[in-house]
Amino acid sequence: MSTVFEFTIDAECSESWARAGTLRTPHGTIRTPIFMPVGTQATVKSVSPEELKAVGAQIILSNTYHLMLRPGSQLIDTFGGLHSFMHWDGPILTDSGGFQVWSLGHLRKLNEDGVTFKSHLDGSYHTLTPERVMQIEAEIGADIILPLDICAPYPCPPQEARKAMEQTHRWEERALIEKERQRPEQALFGIVQGAFEPELRSESARIIGSMPFTGFSIGGLSVGEPKATMWEMLRYVTPELPREKPRHLLGVGSPEDLVMGVGLGMDMFDCVLPTRVARHGGLFTRSGRISIKAARYRTATGPIEEGCDCYTCRNYSAAYVHHLLRAEEQLYYRLGTIHNLRFMLRLAAELREAIITGNYIAYRDEFLERYKPASEAVREQQREKWKAAARARQAQG
Repeated sequence: MSTVFEFTIDAECSESWARAGTLRTPHGTIRTPIFMPVGTQATVKSVSPEELKAVGAQIILSNTYHLMLRPGSQLIDTFGGLHSFMHWDGPILTDSGGFQVWSLGHLRKLNEDGVTFKSHLDGSYHTLTPERVMQIEAEIGADIILPLDICAPYPCPPQEARKAMEQTHRWEERALIEKERQRPEQALFGIVQGAFEPELRSESARIIGSMPFTGFSIGGLSVGEPKATMWEMLRYVTPELPREKPRHLLGVGSPEDLVMGVGLGMDMFDCVLPTRVARHGGLFTRSGRISIKAARYRTATGPIEEGCDCYTCRNYSAAYVHHLLRAEEQLYYRLGTIHNLRFMLRLAAELREAIITGNYIAYRDEFLERYKPASEAVREQQREKWKAAARARQAQG
């Protein structure tokens, strides 16, 4: 692996914090803004690496927590790292697993040293420390890695938010030291926390921004708060971070989030949402998310969306995609996922072009006028459904 990491800003919007950049990594160049498909367990569900490249994916995200439990980071290391193991030769970012450990609240215990948790797979106990996470991520071998952090819940009392933020900062200092002992050539992004307290968000960004990280990830958002609150928190973070380094908004990736987040200074996004909603029949269009399961698509002869250049829309009718989902055929999951990923990656490319040509504000306003996002009530219902499904899987495991 080469040690070359370089981020350059190609264009900026004078009326917002939007910028287009180029991030050079050992496994390839990333043009930002960019959406990263999530391959939690060394695969983006239902699609191959070749199909990821075809939809325009430049970098994918995988998860340290899940890979540590199965198949194990040492096994991945024997294959030469995650790139070889999963047959993906582009850049990879690995999340530390802090969010996953947080989401297993009843299965974990926190202390100053780290977190001890009970595996949702087999009930075995594991301890993650800042140092251990760096060791695991060194074995996995991603280009960009994240340190162990604490994701505070929403809502969160100010004193709890400060405690979690300060402990995260101490863990990140330890991670920086350990990373140099392991694989200095990996790029370590610092994580900004602070829950939903403006002063804490600014403080965290200043402190983490002063440390020698290659880039920065903003964590602890999209955990149940209203979108307006999430966007407001970014307004306190962006001005405090070094302009010359890339910024990653962790776990956020609906179409409107991408459009708004870019204007608030974010360069990189990741989220399971596009692939997850696709599996349940939710497909993105320029006007908003549709349910391909709806009866009106039973005889629809055209594609999911006219003008869409994805493989699914170029080759299949909406009626056929509707039929596959209704019949619970495996092919549906591939075709639906391809459509949503292509939508997100095309959107990121259009945002980049709009910034470079000086048209970001007009593009943002036109997109948001046309695109009708799911309501807060619908999103909350979906979150509760997915949480219930996750709890059921944990109980079975």
